[in-house]
Amino acid sequence: MHDRQELVGQKHSEILLHMVNEVMRLGGMKLAKLDGIAFGAGPGSFTGVRIACGVAQGLALGANLPVIGVSTLQALAQDAGHNKIITALDARMAEVYHAAYEIRDGEWHTLSEPSLCLPQSAPPVEGDRWFGVGSGFSAHGDLLRARYAENLAAINEKAVPLASAIVRLAVPLFEAGKGMDAAAALPLYLRDKVALKTSERQ
Repeated sequence: MHDRQELVGQKHSEILLHMVNEVMRLGGMKLAKLDGIAFGAGPGSFTGVRIACGVAQGLALGANLPVIGVSTLQALAQDAGHNKIITALDARMAEVYHAAYEIRDGEWHTLSEPSLCLPQSAPPVEGDRWFGVGSGFSAHGDLLRARYAENLAAINEKAVPLASAIVRLAVPLFEAGKGMDAAAALPLYLRDKVALKTSERQ
């Protein structure tokens, strides 16, 4: 499998299609020969999530391909290398995007659905030996460690959702016939409000 990942700040729209073309070239593939297109549906940056969904839709509509949106939080869990995962992405405004997952019988089970919350009020989990991943643990580490003091075994605060993890999660869904029409694909925002007013920042 060929993949590319790069932290590009606000330049998603400038380089994304170039990166897609490069991966297709390396794999010797043509768009029309694909079985489907998977994308990171969010939650995450409003602009980034919207670009991911829009580009996936555009490519899929042009090639008449199905699409599947994969949670960026589950993509974090997929690459964590542990069976019990608390995911937390920094959502700004003192909040995190949060979910919890566990592998049972080789399959992921969602124990806490993706949500937007204050780190000190993150949904509880049961038991110990949980592994925390994501930028939320970097931005709000003290609060999340306090929240999960009895649960956490270790943390990787530098983990980011990768395209390769999204693909691995999407493949069995495509095989099960769960691909959808590109026009029906939607991003997962979790937040309607994307900025604080001046009065709120003060």
